[in-house]
Amino acid sequence: MNMSRTRGTRERLVVIGGDAAGMSAASQARRSRGPDELEIVAFERGHFTSYSACGIPYWVGGDVTGREQLIARTPEEHRARDIDLRMRTEVLEIDVAGQRVRARDLESGAESWTPYDKLVIATGARPIRPDMPGVDAPGVHGVQTLDDGQALIDTLAHTRGRRAVVVGAGYIGVEMAEALINRGYEVTVVNRGSEPMSTLDPDMGRLVHEAMAGLGITMVDDAEVTEVLTGEDGRVRAVATKDAEYPADVVVLGIGVRPETTLAKAAGLPLGRYGGLLTDLAMRVRGHEDIWAGGDCVEVLDLVSGQERHIALGTHANKHGQIIGTNVGGGYATFPGVVGTAVSKVCDLEIARTGLREKDARRVGLQFVSVTIESTSRAGYYPGASPMTVKMLAERRTGRLLGVQIVGREGAGKRVDIAAVALTAGMTVECMTSLDLGYAPPFSPVWDPVLVAARKAVAKVRAS
Repeated sequence: MNMSRTRGTRERLVVIGGDAAGMSAASQARRSRGPDELEIVAFERGHFTSYSACGIPYWVGGDVTGREQLIARTPEEHRARDIDLRMRTEVLEIDVAGQRVRARDLESGAESWTPYDKLVIATGARPIRPDMPGVDAPGVHGVQTLDDGQALIDTLAHTRGRRAVVVGAGYIGVEMAEALINRGYEVTVVNRGSEPMSTLDPDMGRLVHEAMAGLGITMVDDAEVTEVLTGEDGRVRAVATKDAEYPADVVVLGIGVRPETTLAKAAGLPLGRYGGLLTDLAMRVRGHEDIWAGGDCVEVLDLVSGQERHIALGTHANKHGQIIGTNVGGGYATFPGVVGTAVSKVCDLEIARTGLREKDARRVGLQFVSVTIESTSRAGYYPGASPMTVKMLAERRTGRLLGVQIVGREGAGKRVDIAAVALTAGMTVECMTSLDLGYAPPFSPVWDPVLVAARKAVAKVRAS
């Protein structure tokens, strides 16, 4: 007998994970169905719920003064909405056949099984922690959760030295480099790639390298950390590559994240090439009628390449949660996919991208042209105009927009949204040149930099 069917007509929704996707799903399901129809039980192994992980670097750096500012909804607020939220409780096993989960109370150690009628998996992502000597030494930190952020802040408050090494130069790495600069540390970034920000093409990444070096950050590219060296007290004292050592009083791992799908894999649920759960358009796990998944633990469809990819962003996680909650609640909603839009900054440098890089386009067999233009954020004569570089990729012959990358100062980053909309709509670069964008000298030149790039791409497509 299915244990979950013994409670009468009321169904039970079990949610694994108490952050963006999980609690958005729970909240939306509760709005759709009252507690007399749907019981909701949510498990969270950490100390916090519904928080902005993307804001952690700004909390560490002091731009955000306290962690409470990053919390959108507390456990008490969720419970007030008739959600049985069990904090510091880790789910250890999903029994798909028996429709139940096994969880452990991390404070008492007690374990129990909880039956479900519907299950939401929102286990997020975990920081990549390389398998090398010393990586677990005191003073070495990954940054993914509020607990991680608090641990790093505590370390910084009690560390006498002022030397920091950031391992990795992706979004997390450059944002943490800025945070540590803001706290008065001497910062070295060790990056295995040829340029920082591997989400950009190398020529655009070079602009990021130059800007970071100009801020006093020591950039070490084409170097892989092989060991974390420790002192007599066991704490970190340096990181080592095959060619050099870099002194460190604190080390931050900014290598990236992987989907946290250990439970899902053990339960035999379908995973993709990046290790993320595979779902249909309704965010239902493929082949499983009563299981949904969302957030950083899933792979999503790239609308430009037509392939699945893993993108860990709170924007997607919240949308996934809303869609799951709507469907669990008896409504209908879908998540069609993404175009891969992301923005970041290091001090006053803004970095943005959407769509495909050159190597992405080649990998999926697309022929393309690329153009790069220099422009300004405002009319050149207006005070405060700052330079920006825009790179654009378009499909050869058809002119379909494939991707845009932007590096510049104030006003550069959010311009990528123009390209994100164009990509989602499947526009050609020629269509883009006719876009009716807002213009006034304080906001843009007469020809917005994105449209300047589009015009140049049109000319190159016609000549190809």
